[in-house]
Amino acid sequence: MSSLFFARNGNFLGLLAANTILGAAMPMLIILGGLAGLMLAPSTALATLPASLQTLAGLFAAAPFSLLMGRLGRKAGFVIGVAAAISGALVGFWAMLTGSFVLLCLAHLALGAALACFQFFRFAAAEVVSPEWQPVAISLMLTSGLVAAFGGPQVFIIAKDAFAPVPLAGAYVAIAVISVIGLLPLALVRMPKTTPRTKQGFRDRLASLCVLRRGPVRKAVAIGAVSQGIMVFLMIPTPLAMVGCGFSEATSGDVIRWHVVAMFAPSFFTGFLIKRYGTRHIALGGLALLILSALVALSGLSGGHFYISLILLGLGWNFGFIGATNMLTRAVSEAERPVVQGANDTMIALASTICAFAAGAVVAGYGWTVLAVVALIVLVVALGALAMPARQTAV
Repeated sequence: MSSLFFARNGNFLGLLAANTILGAAMPMLIILGGLAGLMLAPSTALATLPASLQTLAGLFAAAPFSLLMGRLGRKAGFVIGVAAAISGALVGFWAMLTGSFVLLCLAHLALGAALACFQFFRFAAAEVVSPEWQPVAISLMLTSGLVAAFGGPQVFIIAKDAFAPVPLAGAYVAIAVISVIGLLPLALVRMPKTTPRTKQGFRDRLASLCVLRRGPVRKAVAIGAVSQGIMVFLMIPTPLAMVGCGFSEATSGDVIRWHVVAMFAPSFFTGFLIKRYGTRHIALGGLALLILSALVALSGLSGGHFYISLILLGLGWNFGFIGATNMLTRAVSEAERPVVQGANDTMIALASTICAFAAGAVVAGYGWTVLAVVALIVLVVALGALAMPARQTAV
């Protein structure tokens, strides 16, 4: 059945190839944000500023990109996103050559906006297949993250010293090259034509946001934001917490690696589980897995506890995020997509930003156990609120 799906969906394969190639930049930027910032920042206190600005750019770029795609089409929007990635990568390259911290910050602003744009590949995937295959298309689109998790760091290792003795400059050039290559499969994609719409003013767009008051839409946005936020909240301080418990950096890195595998590897079958058991059950099951992750984190500080907790965290994120995306896709009309999808990804980026900053403060001030307690409380409240009433959330 899956081979038949691929045979009939060439446009999906083009989107999948483009997203896989472009997605390789994401893990490279996680590495570069800290290392390049540490090299060029005037003080160590500002070392994480490029990475923070990259996250902030995603928060503010999601809605404009969604509206842009609503006006010009998905393909044009992705091309503009690729242009932002190429521009940011070249500015980053020049920043390393000149030792300019300001240019480095500007580079990561542009790159953060590009990453926000690439998040809409999952919605585009749902638009090129028939409705019954939408959860499978969304799920398989996220498998690109698994390729990126292994391929991106390897490209970084190969390219980082290409312009020695200038460190890391080659990695930024590699991101630009990857972005150009990603345009090739994208050029072969033929997105379905959208219904012509009259130009919307500010009031019309504001009125469109009223759709967020609908039960299925509100709950889809909430599940996506909670899944992403809690994943970031527990993942980011994990290396710091493990080193504080006496583990090596290599061990903490291995835990994160298996966490990333757990985030994306289930995407090969999550869509099929949704087809069989329903979107709501899988999405809420994701929140339940996140609760188990917090409970394991709370129960001990051994290596096994960290491994199991972070693997459950990745699996729970996968079910919750894919389930929420499919819920939102089915709950809105074509005319509502640009505004609602933009608002959805803005809320997800906001949750990520808040949780990223809060996680560091909590683990530094109160420790890993308190962090797990906070995550557990948020998840229990969220699951209780989102699971009832069940009739309003069925899709």
